[in-house]
Amino acid sequence: MNKSTYLISILAFLFLCSCSIKQTNKKPNVILIFIDDMGWADLSSFGNMDAQTPNIDKLASEGISFEQFYVNSPICSPSRVAISTGTYPQRWNITSFLADRAYNKERGLANWLDPSAPMLAKSLKNAGYVTGHFGKWHMGGQRDVTDAPHITEYGFDTSLTNFEGMGAKLLPLTKDETGTVGKIWEDAEILGESFTWMQRSEITTGFIDAAIDFIDKSDKEEKPFYVNIWPDDVHSPYWPPYEDYGLAKEAGKRGLYLAVLEAMDKQFGKLFNYIQSNESLKDNTLIVFCSDNGPELGAGQAGELKGYKTHLYEGGIRSSLIVWGPKFIDDAAKGTRNTTSVFSAIDLKPSILEFTEVTPSNKELTDGENLISTFLGKTRESRNAPIFYSRPPDRKNFYGFKNLPDLAVREGDWKLLCDYDGSRPELYNIVKDPGEQNNLAESQPEKVNELTQKLISWYSMMNK
Repeated sequence: MNKSTYLISILAFLFLCSCSIKQTNKKPNVILIFIDDMGWADLSSFGNMDAQTPNIDKLASEGISFEQFYVNSPICSPSRVAISTGTYPQRWNITSFLADRAYNKERGLANWLDPSAPMLAKSLKNAGYVTGHFGKWHMGGQRDVTDAPHITEYGFDTSLTNFEGMGAKLLPLTKDETGTVGKIWEDAEILGESFTWMQRSEITTGFIDAAIDFIDKSDKEEKPFYVNIWPDDVHSPYWPPYEDYGLAKEAGKRGLYLAVLEAMDKQFGKLFNYIQSNESLKDNTLIVFCSDNGPELGAGQAGELKGYKTHLYEGGIRSSLIVWGPKFIDDAAKGTRNTTSVFSAIDLKPSILEFTEVTPSNKELTDGENLISTFLGKTRESRNAPIFYSRPPDRKNFYGFKNLPDLAVREGDWKLLCDYDGSRPELYNIVKDPGEQNNLAESQPEKVNELTQKLISWYSMMNK
């Protein structure tokens, strides 16, 4: 071998080594999929016999499904605040859905999330991640609230949202069985440009296409990414594809809902196939999939769980969670169901920060706990601290339930619901009685007293 050939060989070897090192050292990617108003039992892998969700079910078959995962509010805006910040939404004065200024003021709500909130996206961006939000926002910028911060002010490099957020938007057209085209939420145009009108049944594809473009660019530039994909298909009004609309409509509200659910699953197939067919993405991406709260009455279902969206009963706050990531999940846990670990959406942020090896500021506010070993199937640990709730202030009576409890707490096997002053306690052993049918308050006064004190103390702290 002559000298020049030898040098070329050495340079080629060094180049290959550098490429290998760069790939090995690349931080993992994260995709958070947050569905809108989907019930705990709406996926076919969670027991739905009336519709099929094969693409999402495939994630479950290769990942882990969690049966005792909770969101932190039974309604959209505060639930989104919690999963985004790792904190209770009560800290930010967002305890129900954000609406127009007058109604927000009437209920004592902020008009938007404080941009200084400790956003997961902001922490990851500061650590070198590229960040994108695609889908529903609903944490400011809706109705007549036209001066809310743009989504990009919360730590996202780019965003594409719907009618409840500031920035570029996809707005929904409708087409009924006669072919008549209409618009819904037309007033969203006052929130500013740019906006694109497209069929509501195709908007999730619009969000996914934008997310794929963002991911593809990030992958080519060898930058780790964090992406939100937050569709609103299964939130009413329900508009399945035009060719399915007439038949679904004949089956009533539930029929329309199921048609939309199946259409949403088909659209997600494009994203999942894209990730799974790219080896660098498949081996370096974690997908987290769940819903923001329980189902609307007459649409989605929560199995044996009591209650619906807006309720502090299990049907309103328990969510079907799937975690997928072939390289990261323990082999023995792949395709399994975790029926015992109890944790919530506020635990997602500290877990993802640990997973991505990003260290938050010591002064950063948090209510969540790091449970990444549970997320990845290496342990079955639960959250140590209780999970606390206060009901949406505008939902004392809703969906046929009268005089609903104001507060709730889940700790270990126990769940307590009561009013603000601790009266009218309901105590359930939620493991033995997930349907909350057997109130044990009278027979367990010590447990009632213990949990009531913790709950009222928490609520008092949140309202200082």
